[in-house]
Amino acid sequence: MPILEWLGKDEAVRTADKIPYRSLKVNTNLSYGEKTENMIIKGDNLEALQSLLPYYKGQVKCIYIDPPYNTGNAFEHYDDNLEHSTWLSLIYPRLCLLNELLAEDGFICCQIDDAEGHYLKVIMDEIFSRQNYMTTFYIQVRYPDKTLKSDMKFHKEIEQVHIYRKSRSAIPNLPTVDTAYDKYIYGIEEISQGKKIELGGKTVEIFNKNQYKVKKHLQGHKSLFKEIWASGTILDGNSSGRFFRDYLTGRYIEDGLGVLYKVYGIGDDQYGYRYFTGPQKDGATKGKYYQGVPKDKLNGNTSRELPIENHYDYSGSFGNCRLEGNADFRGGKKPEVLIKMILEYFSNENNIVLDSFLGSGTTCAVAQKMGRKYIGIEMGEHAITHCVPRMKAVIDGEQGGISKSVNWNGGGGYTFYDLGETVFDENGNINKQVDFKTLASHVWFSETKTAYINPENSPLLGIHNDTAYYLLYNGILGDKKPNGGNVLTQKVFDTLQKYEGKKVIYGEATRMNAEKLRHYNIVFKQTPYEIKAR
Repeated sequence: MPILEWLGKDEAVRTADKIPYRSLKVNTNLSYGEKTENMIIKGDNLEALQSLLPYYKGQVKCIYIDPPYNTGNAFEHYDDNLEHSTWLSLIYPRLCLLNELLAEDGFICCQIDDAEGHYLKVIMDEIFSRQNYMTTFYIQVRYPDKTLKSDMKFHKEIEQVHIYRKSRSAIPNLPTVDTAYDKYIYGIEEISQGKKIELGGKTVEIFNKNQYKVKKHLQGHKSLFKEIWASGTILDGNSSGRFFRDYLTGRYIEDGLGVLYKVYGIGDDQYGYRYFTGPQKDGATKGKYYQGVPKDKLNGNTSRELPIENHYDYSGSFGNCRLEGNADFRGGKKPEVLIKMILEYFSNENNIVLDSFLGSGTTCAVAQKMGRKYIGIEMGEHAITHCVPRMKAVIDGEQGGISKSVNWNGGGGYTFYDLGETVFDENGNINKQVDFKTLASHVWFSETKTAYINPENSPLLGIHNDTAYYLLYNGILGDKKPNGGNVLTQKVFDTLQKYEGKKVIYGEATRMNAEKLRHYNIVFKQTPYEIKAR
């Protein structure tokens, strides 16, 4: 598979492994609404993504990012004039971390334009694997006659969204069409009451041509009718055909042309009657009947999946989204309807959605309205000036963007985080400001490469692949004396939750000799020296 080389790539490849792990500090003043798992993080997204790994590795269903396009333009909120190799080195390690966060059945959708779009495609082939490339959406973002600059030689109307899956287990939500009612497109309006007669043992109501209307080409629906010619094998094949053959053929001589017959007590649909028409003009002999949806098909699954399209014209939405969500963001803002489309295809309710280039907060706003969990990362001050007020308004029931189309009435909440201290100081020691949960999540992830989801402050972090992991740190056992609860002794070991299998125990020191450690099947690891930096 071809790969992309550039000046500084070797360093970019190693960058993700060298990023320090930071704690995430709750900012209660900027958090809002109910207590949920939703997160808005202010800080460098490279460090923030690294800090999320112990909690969310392999759990994010849909990632949407809209990184700087490197177009040479100076956006109001972004420096979008990076040198090419610098841009590549910026995006590469971030994609590596995003790949680790992505669930096995997840998708990443990366929007870009043609300034770096082709290079981005090659990088994503390398990181996510070319076999996991799904498609590229082509998004029309401007009207063809929109004038941007009078001296432009080429008019940019189209942007791309490269879409990759994490693995073959990722299956998008395909659009569906209800095929059962495709031919049920006729509606019949009775303008006035007809004349009732008895015919063939059934009650028949006769409407002259000015007493009814047949409406054609309505949207297919189970309450409408399908039109069928009463001719050929139909005349012998079912009760409606036989009734037309035996009782309505030739009646136009008596009743006139263009007559509608409503025959009661016939058919297998929900109506209990069926409409028939005779010839409409001189010389014609054939007629038709109108059949409702059979009862046995009314409540069945009659939908058919369609392929996902790859071109979307959102030029009008892009032109009108500048103030969407009351967040004035002139450079690069995306309309809510675009994110809605992406989340419909590549996520479901309660899935985790992540945007590490959050901008004005569009992805979080749409995820909130669509019942998804979300993580948004933004390093600029507009995390506070734009994202926070926008999300507060959404939670309060703001009615812009997609609100009406998804029946949004408000609710939910998010927690705002700042990046905190690094787990290790410059000398490799555990930072004294790091709490138990922060260090526990780091230890668990470094050992298991899975997210730490233990809600309790317990020395037993969890059991993974038949191994139990314990952490003695920061007086977790209630002993605040120096080295008190952080040293593995027989007494401390006896207080730990029991597990018969292999045990890995982290602590400042151990007073149990090698023989005892073997007897209890313990692997002891000393903090901070044996805690991996990542």
